[in-house]
Amino acid sequence: MVLQVQPTQITQKELNIAWEALPADYILPDDPVENIQQPPLAAALTDALGATKRIQPQMLIGSNFGLVATVNKKIVVKAPDWFYVPQVQPVAAGVIRRSYTPNLEGAAVAVVMEFLSDTENGELSVRSTPPYGKLYFYEHILKVPTYVTYDPYEPILEVRCLQNGQYALVSADTNGRFWIPELELFLGIWQGERLCQTMNWLRWWDQEGNLLLWSQEQVEQERQRAEQERQRAEQERQRAEILAAKLRELGVDPDAIA
Repeated sequence: MVLQVQPTQITQKELNIAWEALPADYILPDDPVENIQQPPLAAALTDALGATKRIQPQMLIGSNFGLVATVNKKIVVKAPDWFYVPQVQPVAAGVIRRSYTPNLEGAAVAVVMEFLSDTENGELSVRSTPPYGKLYFYEHILKVPTYVTYDPYEPILEVRCLQNGQYALVSADTNGRFWIPELELFLGIWQGERLCQTMNWLRWWDQEGNLLLWSQEQVEQERQRAEQERQRAEQERQRAEILAAKLRELGVDPDAIA
């Protein structure tokens, strides 16, 4: 089920959108993050994908990285807290990708996430004139199929999908998770600790409902598995010693039996 969002006042026909390379001398915005939780939230999302080998070389996954469009002959750049592009063209050796222009450098942006703040023209702004609101920019200019907004302090997670040119809110499943078709994963809220930070994290689950582990969790899981194997081996050794001792009491050489 989806809940319709109030449509914006400007139509797509009034926008002249072009996909042009960002000039080499263009100064990208270098705004500080708006709350301390944004970087670890983004890093944790990417870490889980990488740890489960779901990141391929042709993909582009970024955080606070400029997405570029030219609207009515003016460059517009937005830097979402997290985004995913399924396939991009590789850059030349030694070249650092400093921004991404969809449809010019590769596929369209498939998923964008923003972690909520109270700034003007922010994550839910539908401002249709420069500086464009983020929701308007992703909906009408980039046309991102899935737009996620998350307030970690409430916590409130909302997912919008593009339907007939407009965003519609998607309902969560019975587990409170949202299906993200572009990644074929569920997204939901998980409360716990990572890197000594206890907070409400965004996490991935697969189609079977299995939580995608972070790299540190995989290391800990392997450590526990190795410890269990060591304990089993020690128990087997002790049982063998006890059996050998009983055989010797009966006058049987256990080495001869072996």
